[in-house]
Amino acid sequence: MDKLQQAIQEELANRLKNGKIKSSKDLSDLFTEMYRTGIQEMLKAEMDEHLGYEKHAPESVQYSNSRNGHSRKKVKSKLGEIPLEVPRDREGSFEPQLVPKRSRIMAEIEDNVLSLYTHGMTTRDIESHVRELYGVEMSEATISHITDRVIEHIEQWKNRKLERVYMVVWMDAIVFKVRQEGKVIDKAVQIAVGLNNSGYKEVLGMWICQNESAAFWMGVLTNLKSRGLEDILITSTDNLKGFVEAIKSVYPEAKTQICIVHQLRNSLKFVVWKDKKQAAISLRQIYSAPDADLALAQLQHFDEQWGGKYPYIIKSWRANWDKLSTFFEFPLEIRRIIYTTNLIENINRGIRKYTKARTMLPNDQAVEKVVYLSLMQAQKKWTMPQRDWPIMLLQFINFFGEQRCNLKL
Repeated sequence: MDKLQQAIQEELANRLKNGKIKSSKDLSDLFTEMYRTGIQEMLKAEMDEHLGYEKHAPESVQYSNSRNGHSRKKVKSKLGEIPLEVPRDREGSFEPQLVPKRSRIMAEIEDNVLSLYTHGMTTRDIESHVRELYGVEMSEATISHITDRVIEHIEQWKNRKLERVYMVVWMDAIVFKVRQEGKVIDKAVQIAVGLNNSGYKEVLGMWICQNESAAFWMGVLTNLKSRGLEDILITSTDNLKGFVEAIKSVYPEAKTQICIVHQLRNSLKFVVWKDKKQAAISLRQIYSAPDADLALAQLQHFDEQWGGKYPYIIKSWRANWDKLSTFFEFPLEIRRIIYTTNLIENINRGIRKYTKARTMLPNDQAVEKVVYLSLMQAQKKWTMPQRDWPIMLLQFINFFGEQRCNLKL
């Protein structure tokens, strides 16, 4: 890059000295020409990397593949349309990254299109943006074609191998309105995030469904197991029908925790407005108790205070108590991360931010593209291990043992 900048400066100085730059157009033409030269040099470097040797290098005789001229094509770039000579090899295996095969658009523009799509812009908005930013015309069909290229990456990502053990797996869903057979219906995208034994979070997968059922959950968990996830120490999920039972069927040793925040919301739905604040305070006394015995005592106190007016709330908490109180078995550091699925709810808020301009998506494939690209944006931020991880790791080992944690100390 330094050599290219130096060449531009020298060429600019030379043209100024010889009076060849007399207008802004002359200056623009120079930069376009130097930009094209820079792209040509980078394409040559890509070919060198692909073949394993530079042009005319003595060691070239050791390699079976070699250069085979070039093909001419015009591509759309940030400086408009430019002509290029794209190198070829005899085996036809060279796949330039800068100027992809069968594409008339520079990779940098494609990356920008994907970024705009990820941030919720429609194809029509992207078309206008690209025209204003780069001065090139790009049809909605071309933009759709570019975004469709992510589908291959999605399939690879959905089927990639997972680690053998995850300390915690959170599961929650986000709902989209999707067109299907001429109707607009609600479809849920179930998202799973795992915490590995190094303390790092990782999105494990996403699954689309119209009706969440025991059979659906079984399919999700079986998919995780088929990809190498042999054991989950703790799961944190919503209390959807058949979910916990499916977990116990596929991962019988997993500790299961129902999200307290979901339980709280579901409870307060039945409380009249004037009672909500006080009822919420009373419910908080249950899940913020220091241990399970005191929490159960607080539940009894809530029953005495509110049970006559809101019997359904008491019935729900008592029926689910075993799965609601699991987090009390663990130290505070672990409790904080398993008692709720807020981690995924935060991800879902990010997805909503990127998709707020889209009230409806045309099909399942469009849903997958939007969610996948948003998940990749979220995962980029997970560059550090979980807070207090050394302490938590010892706590996991003390509770589950080195073998289940897949560790050797």
